[in-house]
Amino acid sequence: MFYITEIQDYVRVEPKLFGLPTVESVQRQLAETYSEYYDKDIGKVLAVVDVMEVGEGVLIPGDGATYYNSKFKLLVFKPELQELVYCVVSEITNFGAFMDIGPLKGMIHISQTMDDFVNFNKSNALTGKVSKRTLKKGDLCLARIVAISHKGGELKIGLTMRQPGLGRLDWIKEDQLKKEKMAQKALKEEENEAKSSKPKGGKKKK
Repeated sequence: MFYITEIQDYVRVEPKLFGLPTVESVQRQLAETYSEYYDKDIGKVLAVVDVMEVGEGVLIPGDGATYYNSKFKLLVFKPELQELVYCVVSEITNFGAFMDIGPLKGMIHISQTMDDFVNFNKSNALTGKVSKRTLKKGDLCLARIVAISHKGGELKIGLTMRQPGLGRLDWIKEDQLKKEKMAQKALKEEENEAKSSKPKGGKKKK
């Protein structure tokens, strides 16, 4: 999920930025510091949105940089358990698929790709035995986050698409159309039963 988070912290501005106005030097330092930054509590930092306050600089003996007590806002993406996410298949393997979830990556085990027995085939795709549905690189999908781990300092996200309403986007559309057709068919059957159960009226003889 995307968030705007507000942080107050000392920003260490390197000497190479000393020639700039203070606020601009802090902004540039923050952009550099938080480039490719991920923290399990904050999430993945996407951008420095705003620098709201910059205090007076503090010098530390033996350190050529200046520290500014600053308040700023970051745009972050933080994965949440049970969150629904749109993703793109980036790689297919014999044990599942890797998925791009915006700025992060997730992994879906082969058993969680669809509600079917799934095989890895020679065309580098995962195929359902009964449904014949295939999952391949570049497919757009809707998945649910079912596991988040930070063991060893590395983020790992586990996904599933076996639940109703999940899967490749065109699968979801196909399933929805089938449900609508079944509902229309059931409604027609009910209407026909209602008509056939009505007593037939006859003309009275004079």
